[in-house]
Amino acid sequence: MLTLCFLFFLVALLYSAAGFGGGSSYLAILALWGIDFQLMKSTALLCNIAVVTGGVYHFYKQGHLPLKKAWQLSLISVPMAFIGSYLPLKQEQFFLLLGIALTLAAVCMCYRLFFERNKDTEEVKHSNGIVYGIIGGGIGLLSGMTGIGGGIYLAPVLKLGKYDTSKNIAGLSSFFILVNSISGIFGQVAKKQIVFNWEVVFPLLLAVVIGGQIGARLSAKVLKPKWVAAATAILILYAGVRMLLK
Repeated sequence: MLTLCFLFFLVALLYSAAGFGGGSSYLAILALWGIDFQLMKSTALLCNIAVVTGGVYHFYKQGHLPLKKAWQLSLISVPMAFIGSYLPLKQEQFFLLLGIALTLAAVCMCYRLFFERNKDTEEVKHSNGIVYGIIGGGIGLLSGMTGIGGGIYLAPVLKLGKYDTSKNIAGLSSFFILVNSISGIFGQVAKKQIVFNWEVVFPLLLAVVIGGQIGARLSAKVLKPKWVAAATAILILYAGVRMLLK
């Protein structure tokens, strides 16, 4: 349990500084630990909420959360996350979908690590909010089905489309994860399949709250442990491929 708490703390610390909740890494770690798949989903979603709530406040306070764009991205994704979470999935189906989702998440992480470049001046294009709203809806559906908040998929899409500045994209991703994770929790409650084991969940929540609060207060210039982020991508990829091969 101490090892789990330390890993969750580290993930929250790293992800929150970039506006993410860490759901993909929480799920990968829990899967490797052999945790029940229903408990995995609820735990990952709760940890996402605990981490990004502080991040949303931080980004909004600093002026890096354009609310109009945030709602455009989330308007379709929130009900889709609820639907995705409500859909009945057998354990085999869940792990197959999660394996695919984690493998894609690892690819997205590698893109951010090795191909994105931070610039002092960034070009922002006028974007079609409807198109990005539909993309957000698709990510929201996957988010609800797997327990991944979706920010790890959304951010590269926004970055490639020059939707906003890097800091604003981090704020938008944080908001997106928060509302989709809450919607996912409600979806599990509605179908009466939500599972909690507070002996497991509470220590992990405490670990991510502490890690998330520290990470949210550190700028990208202060916190750049790329070797840890690379190791996290390898962990996610390993867990994803392992599930696909089962």
